[in-house]
Amino acid sequence: MALQVGIVGLPNVGKSTLFNAVSNSAKAQASNYRFCTIDPNVGQVDVPDERLNQLAALVQPQRILPTTIEFVDIAGLVKGASKGEGLGNKFLGNIREVDAIVHVIRCFEDENILREEGAINPIGDKEIIDTELQLKDLESIEKKIGRYEKIAKNDPKANAVYQVLVSCKDHLYKGKNIRSLQLEGEEREAIADLFLLTEKPVLYVANVDEAGIHTGNKYSEMLQQIAKEEGAEVIVMNNSIEAQISEMESEEDKALFLEEYGLQEPGLNRLIRGAYKLLNLITYFTAGVQEVRAWTIHKGWKAPQAASVIHTDFEKGFIKAETISFKDYIQYGSEAACRENGKLRIEGKEYIVQDGDVLHFRFNV
Repeated sequence: MALQVGIVGLPNVGKSTLFNAVSNSAKAQASNYRFCTIDPNVGQVDVPDERLNQLAALVQPQRILPTTIEFVDIAGLVKGASKGEGLGNKFLGNIREVDAIVHVIRCFEDENILREEGAINPIGDKEIIDTELQLKDLESIEKKIGRYEKIAKNDPKANAVYQVLVSCKDHLYKGKNIRSLQLEGEEREAIADLFLLTEKPVLYVANVDEAGIHTGNKYSEMLQQIAKEEGAEVIVMNNSIEAQISEMESEEDKALFLEEYGLQEPGLNRLIRGAYKLLNLITYFTAGVQEVRAWTIHKGWKAPQAASVIHTDFEKGFIKAETISFKDYIQYGSEAACRENGKLRIEGKEYIVQDGDVLHFRFNV
């Protein structure tokens, strides 16, 4: 589906280090100077899902294919970016293209890593990013208001759009992000063409020191409190440790390293799953001797739409979906056993696919 999550943050917060760790197909240059990442790097990442391995253990396929999500490493932002400071225009343009944002915030002290913003201040750092995105959105909103102001007086449809724009403008002037307006239906359509930066869902990463990887620290606690107020999630992790884990080729070495730090799994797994959830995505599976595969769809999609991610012909010629819940598949051990025990259902065009469904589509060519 090529959905993208942009990794953003002030310079030298561990943003590119995180991208290096999270990406299994691209590496960003991580260096201790500003704007080392000038063009956005894109990495395609496997979404960790133990259910895939459980299905594969039963089916014994020739290959196992996880679903993926794309992460984009975007150049660091500085105060004044909305006015073109630093690499502001490039930064903001790159954010506009992603579907969701992972905002990395520095929650550690290290005098060897440059920081022009003064003392460590997670809330202040978050507000710098928020303000720059809000100012850019305000610019977009005001331009469209200028186009609609006159025609709104005599055109009810234009007036409806105008009222939404004014509401957004007032909201931004209060220093609030558009996503907190929770626009629905036609309201969202009124601003859809603007690709507003502060409408995108956000997940925060508190980049802590080694001492804070289990319990966090005073800085990550500050971030968690303010994120809670806006209904956002914070993932606490040490980006340098995650980068080390990702560079290890041996699963045995990774396991020993995780054990040394008392970690059940890499923090990256939590981040990837969190980003996947942030995009309102779910997974269904196909299971056969050739392959066991995970597929990404939006929550709420009906069976024909879900079939389309395999091939567009599947949606056009959709007949039915043979459906087994993941729980039932694991309990009975095979498709045949599920069929014998009445756990294989025949679903039609109106069926809303559930997370974990194991599906086999029937269609006309």
